[in-house]
Amino acid sequence: MKAIILKWNEMSLVKRILVGLVVGILLALIVPQASGIALLGTLFVSALKAVAPVLVLLLVMAAIANHQKGRQTNMKSILVLYGISTFLAGASAVAACFLFPVSLSLAGATEGLTPPGGIVEVLKGLLLNVVDNPVNALMNANYIGILAWAILLGLALKGAGDQTKSLLTQASDAVSQIVKWVIQLAPFGILGLVFESITVSGLDSLLDYGKLLVVLVGCMLFIALIVNPLIVYINIRRNPYPLVFTCLKESGITAFFTRSSAANIPVNMRLSEKLGLNKDTYSVSIPLGATINMAGAAVTISVLTLAAVNTLGIQVDFGTAVILSVLSAISAAGASGVAGGSLLLIPLACSLFGISNDIAMQVVGVGFIIGVVQDSCETALNSSSDVLFTATAEYAKKRKEEALPLANTASLD
Repeated sequence: MKAIILKWNEMSLVKRILVGLVVGILLALIVPQASGIALLGTLFVSALKAVAPVLVLLLVMAAIANHQKGRQTNMKSILVLYGISTFLAGASAVAACFLFPVSLSLAGATEGLTPPGGIVEVLKGLLLNVVDNPVNALMNANYIGILAWAILLGLALKGAGDQTKSLLTQASDAVSQIVKWVIQLAPFGILGLVFESITVSGLDSLLDYGKLLVVLVGCMLFIALIVNPLIVYINIRRNPYPLVFTCLKESGITAFFTRSSAANIPVNMRLSEKLGLNKDTYSVSIPLGATINMAGAAVTISVLTLAAVNTLGIQVDFGTAVILSVLSAISAAGASGVAGGSLLLIPLACSLFGISNDIAMQVVGVGFIIGVVQDSCETALNSSSDVLFTATAEYAKKRKEEALPLANTASLD
């Protein structure tokens, strides 16, 4: 047994996750009645969600309190990259829907869900989250509120003594260690999540929406493998795919199964540390990205909205398509970082074409039917690109710094 455990621990985490994935599929096919196996997935996601808010609060507080004057971060560049990627995702999805139009067999009305009334309501919600009670923000995993309080407390503690700052750093390191322990359990968590997905949702319900899923997943793959690498290349001027595949492998796989950008924050923090990124930067950019970097959500909103438009025979001109691309990007930034968070923003986009809320909510119902695939791919794209663009901004800055002395030497010559 010791030899097996030793061999297991020697394997890379990704390989162990793949083993968990295969075992989960086999168990779902052989013993689908063993519902207790699904508890492993629930416990894993719950553990990630429990530790993430505390991790973000302490890391950001410690980073800002210990930040030395003159030390640069890359937040401005990262925010620009987040915005560009999300807009291009919405625009790519709109273009794909013109090339491969999809219609829907509308599902029954979705009860108990209340979509936002307009873009102003979405933005208002974001602003209210900023001034949320700190205890409430921690309890409800409101990362905008947690970030706001962490930044304010960090600034207030900049003048504190070295002993206080050291205590903050030690506390953040302790929570980071807990995160590492939780992530080591990922293979068993993935096993439970896969088992639950197959036994509860099944695959039969997805066959009726095959073409819609092909367009959705195709758009997300296009963003992940073509658009995002192009953005990275423009910034770092070298082959982007090693970085892209690292982020997809070590962040995207976990996010695919947890289906929650918020739950994947600890995984992304660990990957950022592994890549040697600036802690002052990634401690803020990763939780912020889990809230506003939503390329996958922009794809979902655009594709399902235009599927409803095609179903109703509404004509879409170029100007309206551009507005939809912008609206889907802005709306996506307000999407909740939990499973299915982007679906409730579909009625907002549908209102652009005068589609009634009743029909729009039927489209949301379709979204929940295909959610086992759609939401998994969406979260994998969203969460993996948080690390991708954080790393891109830092590598681009280093490239410019290395080129600067050469430029100065050339001017002297």
